[in-house]
Amino acid sequence: MGSSSDQARAEEFEIKAEKKINGWSFFGSKYEDATDLYEKAANSYKLAKNWDKAGSVYVKLAACHLKLDSKHDAASAYVNAFNSYKKISIPEAAPYLSQAVNIFLEMGRLNMAARYYKELGEIYEQEENLEKAIDFLERAADLFQSEEVTTSANQCKQKIAQMAAELEQYPKAVEIFEGIARQNINNNLLKYSVKGILLNAGLCQLCRGDVVAITNSLEKYQELDPTFSDTREQRFLADLAASVEEEDVSKFTDIIKEFDSMTRLDKWKTTLLLRAKNALKAKEDEEDDLT
Repeated sequence: MGSSSDQARAEEFEIKAEKKINGWSFFGSKYEDATDLYEKAANSYKLAKNWDKAGSVYVKLAACHLKLDSKHDAASAYVNAFNSYKKISIPEAAPYLSQAVNIFLEMGRLNMAARYYKELGEIYEQEENLEKAIDFLERAADLFQSEEVTTSANQCKQKIAQMAAELEQYPKAVEIFEGIARQNINNNLLKYSVKGILLNAGLCQLCRGDVVAITNSLEKYQELDPTFSDTREQRFLADLAASVEEEDVSKFTDIIKEFDSMTRLDKWKTTLLLRAKNALKAKEDEEDDLT
């Protein structure tokens, strides 16, 4: 904990601020005086590492700024409240960031609003609340898109697609990945990323277990990016599709091992491949039972 003198100083500032607000003022300056005192109180609570009190003072500070019609300052105070409360509990802190976002939206500061929506999305992703994370990231992506900040919009969309796949919403994930690939193919700086994105889309198709869909997708990706047929990613997907069609689990496993020895598969890809492998194994076992 911080020192008790910081705590005492903070309490003193807070009491003075309350007195200002509740006192009678001939001029309209009492809220201005109070904001100054609340600011000092919040800083002292932070030094004392009393995050709960710091958060509550920032919320009071935001209310003062709104009385003074200083919207930007009010939004900043809510952001500070969020940053204090999140040291204790993220679910309890999140609504304050949402309040800040609402003010930024009202002010037409869409870029700021998008940045904080993205932060909320990433926080819920860490908390493993994927539905909520997707919700906030979709809002962020829409705002970034409307401000033509395409790179940030696509970062959000990639995350959404990955989480959608984790939630087994494969068609949604495929659609997003393919959309990003179509966008990037026309951009010289982003062209190189297309094969990786198409691989992600293909793995989602693989988890759907529909061999025809995978084969059709590979043809479609070939049209989208003519260089795709010469890539290891394309061969990997085509070989996996063939082993699914042949219902050959050991071949499926060998293909993954070989690819992984050259290009490390990340956790997300490994998870999807494991799902596809288990589905294939279940199919194989089922047929063994029938014979």
